[in-house]
Amino acid sequence: MTVEPPPSTWAFPPVATADPDGLLGLGADLEPGTLLAAYRAGIFPMPITGVPELAWFSPDPRGVISLVEFHAGRSLRRSMRRFTLTADAAFEDVVAGCADPRRPGGWITPAVRAAYLRLHELGWAHSVEAWDADGTLAGGLYGVEVGGLFAAESMFHVRTDASKVALAGLVERLREAGGARVLDVQWTTNHLRTLGARDVPRADYLAWLPAALDAPPAFR
Repeated sequence: MTVEPPPSTWAFPPVATADPDGLLGLGADLEPGTLLAAYRAGIFPMPITGVPELAWFSPDPRGVISLVEFHAGRSLRRSMRRFTLTADAAFEDVVAGCADPRRPGGWITPAVRAAYLRLHELGWAHSVEAWDADGTLAGGLYGVEVGGLFAAESMFHVRTDASKVALAGLVERLREAGGARVLDVQWTTNHLRTLGARDVPRADYLAWLPAALDAPPAFR
């Protein structure tokens, strides 16, 4: 069950004012109400190295994974048999894995980590975990779910294909929930493209949001 936090004291500018890199502005805070207001408006936070203020983005195009087009190939299906999947069984450990400072391009600061733990405690942030046969956490992902919007934030693995298996488990869960769903991955990367991510115009993404936000959540 989700708990609606107090509303944000900040107001975001129109997403159309974002610069060519999708940067909308600097500042605000990471309070739960601010984060939820951002996701509901098609905006997300991401710290920029060397910049003390928090950065907020609404890129054009936007990276999404189509639940219809996602396909687990033969290799991934074999990998899925090697792991056991759970949801919200080790949220803090998954975020810690994603925030490992040894990972290149790490952006999950202690403040960001604490903010998403608060969202998890309020029922808005969720994780999918992939476990080895010996019970070791092999990988996972976490993100924020608002209605039928799942904004995937980060994934990690310590065993080959574990994060891909976690993503396949997430897609299956969202498919089973039915209704209007958007699986947001913010920006596409070469790695995400191999998993079915694609770019869509920001206008399309924003047009899909209202129906998705009104859908019942897949994580309950």
